[in-house]
Amino acid sequence: MSASMDVSTSGEIQRPDTQSNAQRVGCHRPVSPGQSQEDISLDAPYSPGRHSPILNGRDSVRKVLETFRERGGAAADIANSYYGPVIENFDCEKSIYTAVEVTAGNRLFHHIVDSDKVGTQILKEMNRQKLPGEVTFMPLNRLHVKEQNYPNTNDAIPMVTKLNYELKYDKALRYIFGKTLICRNLEVATHLAKTSGLDCVTLEGDQVSSKGSLTGGYFNTSRSRLEIQKTRSELNAQIRESEEELAKLRENLRETESKINHIVSEMQKTETKNSKAKDIFDKVKADIRLMKEEQTGIERYKLPKERSLEQYASSMEAMKTTKDGLESELHQELMSQLSVSDQLEVDKLNDDIRRLTQENKEAFSLRMRLEAEKNKLENLLTNNLMRRKDELVQALQEISVEDRKRQLENCKSELIAIEKRIDEVNKEFKNMEKKVQEAMKMQKSEQQAQDKGKTKEKEIQEKIQEDAKDLEKMASKQNTLQSKIADCTKKIQELGSLPSPEIYAKYQNLSTKNLFKEMEKANSHLKKYSHVNKKALDQFMSFSDQKEKLVKRKEELDRGDEKIKELMLVLEQRKYEAIEFTFKQVSKYFSEVFHKLVPSGHAQLVMRRNEDEAGGSQDVESDSDKFTGVGIRVSFTGRNAEMREMNQLSGGQKSLVALGLIFSIQKCDPAPFYLFDEIDQALDSQHRMAVADMIHELSRDAQFITTTFRPELLVHANKFYGVKFRNKVSHVECVSREEAADFVEDDTTHG
Repeated sequence: MSASMDVSTSGEIQRPDTQSNAQRVGCHRPVSPGQSQEDISLDAPYSPGRHSPILNGRDSVRKVLETFRERGGAAADIANSYYGPVIENFDCEKSIYTAVEVTAGNRLFHHIVDSDKVGTQILKEMNRQKLPGEVTFMPLNRLHVKEQNYPNTNDAIPMVTKLNYELKYDKALRYIFGKTLICRNLEVATHLAKTSGLDCVTLEGDQVSSKGSLTGGYFNTSRSRLEIQKTRSELNAQIRESEEELAKLRENLRETESKINHIVSEMQKTETKNSKAKDIFDKVKADIRLMKEEQTGIERYKLPKERSLEQYASSMEAMKTTKDGLESELHQELMSQLSVSDQLEVDKLNDDIRRLTQENKEAFSLRMRLEAEKNKLENLLTNNLMRRKDELVQALQEISVEDRKRQLENCKSELIAIEKRIDEVNKEFKNMEKKVQEAMKMQKSEQQAQDKGKTKEKEIQEKIQEDAKDLEKMASKQNTLQSKIADCTKKIQELGSLPSPEIYAKYQNLSTKNLFKEMEKANSHLKKYSHVNKKALDQFMSFSDQKEKLVKRKEELDRGDEKIKELMLVLEQRKYEAIEFTFKQVSKYFSEVFHKLVPSGHAQLVMRRNEDEAGGSQDVESDSDKFTGVGIRVSFTGRNAEMREMNQLSGGQKSLVALGLIFSIQKCDPAPFYLFDEIDQALDSQHRMAVADMIHELSRDAQFITTTFRPELLVHANKFYGVKFRNKVSHVECVSREEAADFVEDDTTHG
């Protein structure tokens, strides 16, 4: 069985023929004769905005590896089992760059992985993300490299011995370069290719294949891919160093900023404590001042109030005396006793009394206003000016001049220390900024250099594509010229035998007229020999040449026939091994699965062979032709019971055997999902339960969709759908486990 598979971009999984072990995604193409049967290749649609399918594939692999590293766990292990392209995993002297490049070609960009499983997982993820590009993997566990016997000569050296690489990449490097010798010149390469059976290459890039083909021509060393890869690696190393230095600078900057923030935080805490203490002190001072002001106000208003009280008491006694006198006079008739002049005087006095009373009221009002203003000014004096005076006096009393000088000096020293620390921090910050700017400039220059490298790489790829197109044109032109040469050669042969050089020299200087005369003489002379076959010599020469060509062609065909027979033997052997391996695997799983389905039973697969073939022939070429089919022999009653063929079984037993075979193939070659339509219809309850358990066991690696009218398959199911027929239309609804159980029970009861 082939260990690889084809995975299409639509998610379809197909198995290729056993002659191809290539694994491809998105393109089903036969493996070319020069391609490794252990390579796993990916061809995805070409993106016009990218450089080439190979570079697109490299970028796609990087994206997949980043995805695996972000996922962690088993996906991270897959990413760690990827070792990079071949070109990044070896080094060599600059003098053999050309020889190495023409030998490896695009295989320099093949990707080395630990196993074929790693390559398969990467391909599946690329297919899932629909990433473009062409990728070829070289799984180290599938590469088989034969030991080569290199010729002992001073004119050639094995190419693989001139490469520097880690030991774990030995298989991959020997697989590509192990059959190639670096020769001193083209003659040595041609000789060694014939005698040793190895491919040879010169330092100028001329190749001589062991099969006889020779390839060469001008090679532009200025566009060397190895040189570009070396420059790219150096630039990447510089970028990594710059990034590490930038990270250190940023870390130092963060530490400095953290220290600054810590110092500022401590300063703020100290200022907050001082502010709180000052607020408490000011509040206590204000309370004391208010109490003193209240006491002073009370004492100030006490004496005037006492004096006013005494004055009001004396005034009250005088007013009572006046009142008594006036009341006594009120009861006397004064007007009758007064003269006219006295009455006039009384009237005048009454007018004066009314006027003075009015003036007294106005004066009293003015006095009240003045007293209000006086009280306002006294309040201003008491509450503001006197309070400020007391504060200043108290402050002068509390703080002496020496204390103030000492506090001033302390504050100045603290201020100087803080300013000095701020200057140091600012200098450190400026230095950090300067280093960060330098690192950014360096990073920018490295990025520009990297961009230039990418641009140059793109130009190289475009040049390669252009050269490939030119090479195709030249090959086409060469084929055209070769066909013309063949036509001209054929025409020359049809002319007959050509005259000797002496004849050319004799008639070279004759004029056309004389040549025609000589030709007429020759023709008249030839008429005498009309009965002779004039083309006999020409035909003899022609047939002799054809005989030599046919003999050479026969030798080439004989050698080709031997090569083809050898290839057929190898393919037949692989085909035989694949059939044997697949049969043994399926047979083993079939016996195990059938024993689980029928604990008391026993089953085995039987390979049917062609019994009519002669027993004496043991050629490998005919081994696979002996297989005519596969038979099944089962026993449901015990291991020692009689084994029966399929045509002797009942319908339910045949169904059980068929399911066992399907499950064994599932274990051997898993499919993503299976659709089973009423597979338990002909089974009894015990066997239905065994089938349900087997499906549950295999559901860890695949999805199973089943239709059933029996409850046993519902036990391990994860999702249930009911199909109902209403109004001549089928309806599918998602139902619960209980509803599904009721559904099949009702159908069993009423159906």
